[in-house]
Amino acid sequence: MGTSILAAPPEGSGLKPVRGEPGIPYIGNTLQVMRDPFGVASKRYQQFGPVSWGWLLGQRTVTVQGPEAAEAVLVNRDKAFANGPAWSYFIGPFFYRGIMLLDFEEHLHHRRIMQQAFNKPRLRSYMDAMAPGISKGIDAWEPARGFKVYDHIKQLTLDLATDVFMGVELDRAEADRINGAFVDAVRAGTAYVRFPVPGLRWHKGLKARKVLEAFFRKHLPAKRRDGGDDLFAALCQAETDDGHSFTDDDVVNHMIFALMAAHDTTTITLTTMAYYLAKFPEWQERVRDESVALGKPVLEFDDLDGLEAIDMVMKEATRLVSPVPALPRRVVKDTSVLGFHIPAGTTVVVPSLTNHHIPEWWPDPERFDPERFAADRREDKIHKYAWAPFGGGAHKCIGLHFAGMQVKSILHQLILRYRWSVPARYEWPLDTTSLPSPKDGLPVKLELIR
Repeated sequence: MGTSILAAPPEGSGLKPVRGEPGIPYIGNTLQVMRDPFGVASKRYQQFGPVSWGWLLGQRTVTVQGPEAAEAVLVNRDKAFANGPAWSYFIGPFFYRGIMLLDFEEHLHHRRIMQQAFNKPRLRSYMDAMAPGISKGIDAWEPARGFKVYDHIKQLTLDLATDVFMGVELDRAEADRINGAFVDAVRAGTAYVRFPVPGLRWHKGLKARKVLEAFFRKHLPAKRRDGGDDLFAALCQAETDDGHSFTDDDVVNHMIFALMAAHDTTTITLTTMAYYLAKFPEWQERVRDESVALGKPVLEFDDLDGLEAIDMVMKEATRLVSPVPALPRRVVKDTSVLGFHIPAGTTVVVPSLTNHHIPEWWPDPERFDPERFAADRREDKIHKYAWAPFGGGAHKCIGLHFAGMQVKSILHQLILRYRWSVPARYEWPLDTTSLPSPKDGLPVKLELIR
């Protein structure tokens, strides 16, 4: 099947039709996009420009590339793009009514309440609560060749999430059970077979959702009663100035979503940073020197803005590997993007992962170069949406400040204790079939700093 148009624009509208190579109906380009998103995106951009269409995971999908198209969709000025129906197709059964799956007035209402759980005093308390858990987790690592960074970081961030977000003491077996449920729920979103066949991703995801719901409902009454410094308690207690608060169902839904969003995206960011700091030891030393100069084993909240090297490395890592690789929206009324007609009912995707690699916007995009974000260069300032790993508009990630705080806190303690390296020719095998992660777990030579 060759080039075709998605739909003819209304007569006299002056709009252009969206062209693309749809491939086989239903399957379309799914396998190619999952296996080689960068190659497919580059080819599409060269062939069709910033707006094109194809079949993806069973849907007619328009992909919008580049910051100008991303802004049109994410800012959503005429309210033509809805989050809920788009994300629900992928993760709805597993992360039902999470903040990202709500839209318009209802979304704003929930966001105003949830914002109370991410204000500055709450962030300070989360950071203080995290520090001992970071120390305990990292101290337990055993230096060796073949140390798998991804696996250890994932375990650490989940332990921190259960500690700081839930404020619930879990034994190792229970923590592993909850971690396994989150993994199954996330992976279910990109299942090829999207109905519950026992043993396959979708079925595992549905079972995982039940495990998570039961867990939070069990602990919710005590959180309502006793409060605490954790996110679970914060959501139970959150109330706007005009007295709005969350129901029990709201708290459960938001906790399941928040825990997934927090530990998965942070794991990907830290693993990417660890990979590039291993490949570029001069940057590892620069970050370490900065942390040593601070003279503190544990970061404090007021230290965060002064860590320029960590900040630049973190931003470059999220440019090279955006933790949330794509942001889908459902078109709820006929609209246009950059002069292209997009009919109601279409799924539109902003591909964050590949948007950060377009040479037109990022010079030498495959090169690790944290100085892009230095004050005298700021390549990200070429366009407001050139660098957008946290999305944008009304749905911009509500936990972005928490994420930065957690990444810096962990890396500060990690880099003071350990040095790590990879063989000179090593290139990580990045798995992009779900959220991006290294297929081999990122094995490094981990050494204790004496």
